[in-house]
Amino acid sequence: MKKLGILGGMGPAATAEFLRLLAVYMPAELDQQHPIIYMLSDPTTPDRSAGIFGQGEDPSPVIRKNLETLTSWGADVLAVPCNTAHYFIDKFKDELKIPLIHIIEATFSETMKLSSKAWLYSTLGTVRGNLYQNYAQKIGFDLKIPAQETQEEVESVVRLVKSGKLTEAGDKFKEIIENTWSIEDIPIMMACTELPLAFDASGLKSGKSVSSISALARACIEYIS
Repeated sequence: MKKLGILGGMGPAATAEFLRLLAVYMPAELDQQHPIIYMLSDPTTPDRSAGIFGQGEDPSPVIRKNLETLTSWGADVLAVPCNTAHYFIDKFKDELKIPLIHIIEATFSETMKLSSKAWLYSTLGTVRGNLYQNYAQKIGFDLKIPAQETQEEVESVVRLVKSGKLTEAGDKFKEIIENTWSIEDIPIMMACTELPLAFDASGLKSGKSVSSISALARACIEYIS
């Protein structure tokens, strides 16, 4: 089985959930049937959205260095449970020595099993970086972008999760989702790895939502098994 290198810490709660899902999705009955995972969690990585907006340090050198460290440890394939980080990773991923399982490709793959169109919920940095819009255009997917006010509300949900306020995040996220569905009742793409944690706390039923963190975990299990 291939060894998986995970670059986490962006943020820590999402990273912990990603590791949990890897264990849940792995078709194993014994410890020895689970994959070897090299984990590098670096919460000191500069803020990705701030980097995109030109309001903070470029996180590219830190992200690249950490991915190269995971490669040196013996990883066969890489994964980064942070959507916004891929804005920077995409600039040098072809220069990496080992493959990287791309969270955006994995999320679209899951979404297309449900529908040919969906709402995008993400950080402001991911929206500004056109990460999902560019891929949607490439594959002919009808991606709906919420109004600026809604995008800012979603960003505030992300911040609540990062600060450990899951109940408050869930309540606010539920209101945002229900308002969006009143406009058009199509699936929600949770293109930020904190948002699935808020969704779980919202009390809403799954079935019309796609978690980027779950999609990445499934894609990793499929690749390394």
